[in-house]
Amino acid sequence: MGEITLRPYELSDIDEFLEWANDEEVIRLSRLDRFNSREDALCYFKEVVMPHPCYRAICLDGRPIGFIAFDPAGSGIFKCRGYIGYALGSKYRGQGLTTKAVKMLTSAVFKEFPEIEKVEAAVDVENKASQRVLEKAGYQKEGLLRKWMVFKEKTTDVFLFGILSTDHVVSTY
Repeated sequence: MGEITLRPYELSDIDEFLEWANDEEVIRLSRLDRFNSREDALCYFKEVVMPHPCYRAICLDGRPIGFIAFDPAGSGIFKCRGYIGYALGSKYRGQGLTTKAVKMLTSAVFKEFPEIEKVEAAVDVENKASQRVLEKAGYQKEGLLRKWMVFKEKTTDVFLFGILSTDHVVSTY
């Protein structure tokens, strides 16, 4: 296994992004939709990826093979938590790369966002691989949320996973 790093996406990453993001398994299991053209993907980069404060490329030896993102839940009573999401090209799965990326981003969130005390992830109940990733990264399954989100035009049940800043052992990655 090579070196895993996280970094902001750059426009020059568009071809690598298209390679893994249009993978049928990625489309089936993630919130990404198929990009019909390079221009569609560039528009997505300019409107969603680039302005996002914490959308990172998961890189293997410097080459983007997936994404991971953190979204704070907001302000007021929800300012103490946020959500993590990720996807990895299917040919890179099963090697511990996503788990390592989740640990890396979780550590960064707790360092860079001192107001965040909890990071959460909502995972489709049928996505066993993603559930294992979170468990291996130290997240705890907190419960079943029935009909909690619309995923691929279908209302789905999800498991909510969470990790607290006090639970988290700072990653050395």
